[in-house]
Amino acid sequence: MSDDHGSIFDGLIGGDSAQWAFGTDFEDPLAGVDTTVPGGVDHAELAAYCLMLGDDALIMSQRLTEWCSRAPDLEEDIALANVALDLLGQARLLLARAAAADPGVPPALPEGSPVPPEDALAFFRDAGGFRNVRLAEVPNGDFAHVVVRLLLFATARLAVLERLRASTDSVLAAVAAKSVKELTYHRDWAGRWFLTLAQGTEESRRRLLAALEGLWPFQAELFAGHPVELSLARAGVGVDPATARDEVDAVLDQVLAVSGVARPDVAPLPGGGRHGTHTEDFGPLLAEMQVVARAHPSGRW
Repeated sequence: MSDDHGSIFDGLIGGDSAQWAFGTDFEDPLAGVDTTVPGGVDHAELAAYCLMLGDDALIMSQRLTEWCSRAPDLEEDIALANVALDLLGQARLLLARAAAADPGVPPALPEGSPVPPEDALAFFRDAGGFRNVRLAEVPNGDFAHVVVRLLLFATARLAVLERLRASTDSVLAAVAAKSVKELTYHRDWAGRWFLTLAQGTEESRRRLLAALEGLWPFQAELFAGHPVELSLARAGVGVDPATARDEVDAVLDQVLAVSGVARPDVAPLPGGGRHGTHTEDFGPLLAEMQVVARAHPSGRW
């Protein structure tokens, strides 16, 4: 007896294997893009700068993925997953740019390993080699915590990447132009939920204020320019994050005012992830994120 519809498993055998992640290679994310480093720009500095921006996105994405199946409802669960995917895409491009600018940056892997440079940077660096801000790595709390964290992170990152669109490095300018659209949504989503929680129930407001108080000490680090950032800003390649401070403050003050929430009066934390100083929770985060890749450095996925 014939079945004109065939079997639902037919597609698993034969056909175009390129549709599957396992057993195939992904394209170079920068394929066809001019990755020439602008004249007069130090290759190592450009790579370091890309690692900073890429690590911010990678680690924030990792924390957001921990919210899968835990959000208050399905719509917000999907929203957080989409934000995480946006940031993962930004991270992949920026880490690939770092490796293209300075091929010596990715960690050495066993001969014949199929791991692409951006994956090597994501999964085979130790904690001290990451340059993300600490706001991205602190452990998740409740839903109010993810709302506050994303509001602080996305507002600052959006302001910086808006300026980065004018970079003389064509890759950074293109990544920034794409990312600005995504980050606008991230900021607005968090801003709407901030207002909702602030003007919701007594419990939702209490949780929001607690999250704001706990995360605010990490906010100043977003604007503390690292020497690499300052050097590349002078060269027209990067952005001094301090130049975005007034714009970010204006946006946050507007959200706080509409929500009836006072700006926290808490001291910033010293140090910073840009210099390789991380929280005690960063090691466990990396261990979970990197465990499969490190167990199979020559694996094909």
